[in-house]
Amino acid sequence: MEHETTQTHAHGSVKSYVTGFALSIVLTIIPIVLVLSHALAGKPLIVTIVLLAVLQFLIQLFFFMHVREGEQPRYNVMALILGCVIVFTIVAGSMWIMSFNAAVQ
Repeated sequence: MEHETTQTHAHGSVKSYVTGFALSIVLTIIPIVLVLSHALAGKPLIVTIVLLAVLQFLIQLFFFMHVREGEQPRYNVMALILGCVIVFTIVAGSMWIMSFNAAVQ
């Protein structure tokens, strides 16, 4: 009779979840305040919002998805990086095409 081995995956502590949640809330509120108060306008506002979104994405990965933890194979991280490259390529290519389309009109 074979014994089944059960793998237990360590989950984050309550403290790490609360920290991640608080940081996510703060990084959501900052762009809202910037937009509603008209503190920034135009490109600086867009750059700030994008940077805060990327920072929030990284916080979500580390605090909730536990990317940095565990003895798991690194192909998960490589697949994540490949997905990010594909998304970046699609978004950048779409913006590039739309900018040329706007310049023609």
